[in-house]
Amino acid sequence: MVILGLLLVVLGGLAIACGLFATEIDGTKLQFLGQDIGPAALFLIGVGSAVAIWWGLWIFKSGTKRSWARRKEQKRLQDLSQKLDSVDEQRRMDVDEHEEKDRPSL
Repeated sequence: MVILGLLLVVLGGLAIACGLFATEIDGTKLQFLGQDIGPAALFLIGVGSAVAIWWGLWIFKSGTKRSWARRKEQKRLQDLSQKLDSVDEQRRMDVDEHEEKDRPSL
């Protein structure tokens, strides 16, 4: 999700940069990256680029939240697992200690 969001932001930014720096105006004709287009088409390219950037930022934000929550949950589970392992080890030591006391000696 994060990579897709970044990709949309980069593509939208690239389209806006091309619109600003790679558009030539010859009288009444517009050339966008070597293609003849009308003013309405250039406007729609700009709107599409802005929507792509907005959507990319939203996807990036939601993907980051999700991965952060997953990482936090994984850390919590690891902490619980370590606590369980230490309690289990302590319980085994207690059982071994009691077995030695209860064992008859010769």
